[in-house]
Amino acid sequence: MRTSNPAYRFTLILLALVSAWGPASAAAQTQFASSTPASTPIRPKIECPNRLEALIPLLLRDLPSYANRVSQRAYTEHRTRERPGYVLLAGNPEYEPLTLKAGEYQSATESEVPQVFFTTLERQYFSGEAFQLQHYHWLFLAQTENSWRFVLMLSTVGNYPGDEPPTPPRDSSQGVIAQAIRLWLRDCQAGSIDS
Repeated sequence: MRTSNPAYRFTLILLALVSAWGPASAAAQTQFASSTPASTPIRPKIECPNRLEALIPLLLRDLPSYANRVSQRAYTEHRTRERPGYVLLAGNPEYEPLTLKAGEYQSATESEVPQVFFTTLERQYFSGEAFQLQHYHWLFLAQTENSWRFVLMLSTVGNYPGDEPPTPPRDSSQGVIAQAIRLWLRDCQAGSIDS
């Protein structure tokens, strides 16, 4: 009676296949292991660039995927009715720091920390409709002995295409883009990004 049970027959066939392939796959694994030196990594470790102009293009290349993962994690943890937006593109880096007019207050952050300006194009969903927004970011980073550290980020939002003026700058240091930058810098320091 057990032999007519489909689940039982499937289990017997599966066991027969596993036992038949077991020695062959073990031999193949041994052959692969002996042909590949233990010290050869799958992907060579790279050093995080020391120059801001070399670091930022790599960051902006990977930023949409990092930001989208941060956004999706937050969405799954705190389910809301509105779907999370998506970062489509990041680019247009500018490295020239803003200069303040004579007599205006200049903080230590603005004078000593490297700055970069960049934009992101994002798709947001409101009430079932998709809207594209251009975000303008002002990022401050600090270079330590062997890595880069996130200091501060200010952001402003505009429509895309730009038919209205952008919003006033706001501190976005705890936002999705800032969290994505922190994660990317951590991975860069660990040598886990592609050059």
